[in-house]
Amino acid sequence: MNIYLIGMPGSGKTTLGKRLAKTLGFSFTDLDIVLAEQEKMPVTEIFAQKGESYFRQAESECLKGTLQLQKSVIATGGGTPCFFDNMAWMNEHGITIFLDVSTDELVKRLTSSEDATQKRPLFANKSVEELRDSIDTMQVNRVPHYEKSQFRFFPHETKPSFVASQLKERFPDSF
Repeated sequence: MNIYLIGMPGSGKTTLGKRLAKTLGFSFTDLDIVLAEQEKMPVTEIFAQKGESYFRQAESECLKGTLQLQKSVIATGGGTPCFFDNMAWMNEHGITIFLDVSTDELVKRLTSSEDATQKRPLFANKSVEELRDSIDTMQVNRVPHYEKSQFRFFPHETKPSFVASQLKERFPDSF
């Protein structure tokens, strides 16, 4: 059984994912890194050179390739659940967790360093106000997909040990 972490860019999927994997004794996989390795270029370059449509198709194929993994916590891209049948597929083939973070907290996290926005193609080169507007719009479009997850946690209030205990309680045969 794999665990798929979903949420907005900057919601903590990678950070919590690594900690949760360690707590559960699982491996950790970052879908963006796997995709970048397969394409032999960073996600930002895939977007710039091949466009979002190509990226989303490649991302979906990469996601479905995680079926070969066992006992892995997988940090998905922020848009992964919103395209094709990705959300339904993740719910069918694993446990999904929505990391719910407010717009204010996302802006704070994404403006904490220049690198935080530059490595995210949909947020690069935006002012703080443009970033806030982009996040608000993105939240409106994406949260309905994220809400189809099996769990919803607020990372700033939730420790990996709590998440692990909740998962073990609900899916005891998977751990």
